Amino acid sequence: MRIDSKKTICIAIDYQERLLPAIAELDELMKRSVFLFKGLKALGIPMIMTTQYAKGLGENAAPIADLIGAENCYDKNTFSVMGQDEVRDVLKQGGYEHVIITGTEAHICVLQSVIDLCTAGYRVYMAEDCVSSRHLHDKEIALRRAEEEGAFLTTAEALLYELMGSSKCPAFKAVSALVKEQG
Repeated sequence: MRIDSKKTICIAIDYQERLLPAIAELDELMKRSVFLFKGLKALGIPMIMTTQYAKGLGENAAPIADLIGAENCYDKNTFSVMGQDEVRDVLKQGGYEHVIITGTEAHICVLQSVIDLCTAGYRVYMAEDCVSSRHLHDKEIALRRAEEEGAFLTTAEALLYELMGSSKCPAFKAVSALVKEQG
């Protein structure tokens, strides 16, 4: 089953200032995540983001926060985004069926969110080039576990093209320009 742009939301998990310096392949994570979020914005796909205990780990990094908007940020004290009433409310009220997941750390907050979203009946698309952990081995194991739990592993670019469906999509030129910028 293809992802349906009318029933899709993206959740960006914990791109926090104090956590990011320890994350493996940080430059690539940020580059691919910003690319994805710009593309989703061009397509009109709703996005929210979370912080894990912002008081201790800081706010989300500016490039991410600027694209998604502070008004769409939810602080959490559970590892899974599904542990927060506000996030569950956004998903329910929007009638979303498909959830794109990105962020850190792949083996903790991202994975637990994926498990809970799959359990709740959402079709979860994990943009593997937009998730990371402090250690790449943890990311690798998290990706395998996420897939076993029912998530679909994909990439930022694959998601954007699937959401567009064809070159007749009004956002095609904008997304194509973003792809060219990536090189």
